[in-house]
Amino acid sequence: MNTKIRILLQGGRVDGFFAYKTTSGFPFPTLFTLENIQELETWRPTPARYPILKLLLAQARKNPHAAYGILVRGCEERGLRELFKYQQLEQDKVIILGQACTEGLAKYCECWKPYPDALDYGKPAPAMAKSRKVEELEEQHREARLDWWLSHFNRCIRCYGCRDVCPVCFCTECSLEHAELMLGEILPPDTSFHLVRAVHMGGRCIDCGLCEEVCPARIPLRSLYKKINRLIEEILGYNPGISKEKSPLSFLGEEMSLPSGPR
Repeated sequence: MNTKIRILLQGGRVDGFFAYKTTSGFPFPTLFTLENIQELETWRPTPARYPILKLLLAQARKNPHAAYGILVRGCEERGLRELFKYQQLEQDKVIILGQACTEGLAKYCECWKPYPDALDYGKPAPAMAKSRKVEELEEQHREARLDWWLSHFNRCIRCYGCRDVCPVCFCTECSLEHAELMLGEILPPDTSFHLVRAVHMGGRCIDCGLCEEVCPARIPLRSLYKKINRLIEEILGYNPGISKEKSPLSFLGEEMSLPSGPR
């Protein structure tokens, strides 16, 4: 893998490559360039996950004429495809190398595709056909399920971490910061926040799980989005990051991205 990254940089095919650098035993996402190419020797494949697509998107916005490479897992490859669809990144300016998730990580994520199509490192782990967590929720009565969700939503401190870490939540202005849309007259404000965002993410969530991992209130957001994705697939036949066209619900994102000041 190090050799492939080095060839891309030294051959001038990319201006930088996003992968991981091991420092004091811990992996960190790093933009490798010709200036720090010697640090590639410290890189090792890692099960750690970071919002590496966010870093790529921020860098590409700062340098729109540059080309970049990136090391991705299955969910991150799906995220890239969504960013290409919404013209947030130019496909001909991004080169992908892929690594498969470990079987342990695939089970933890209950991932239905824990490997990218562009696979350069690792052995594909078995896919999870269904989510045990979602199945357990669906077995509950409707009232019990509602109470369960409200008990979690009510812990929300509105830190916006789930939004800010999401690789396919790319709006520069966010409707979720509009007080007029989040009055909470029918539902508590924090419940409204998560349900509005779930609708906004319908057909875009690529099931990376970063939203749940960063949540300080430990809200099981991944189960919510897994259920939303299942409904989108069953009703509309759409699978984010797999289907070639935009989501049939893409117009919702355009309507909900109202001016509210820069994020």
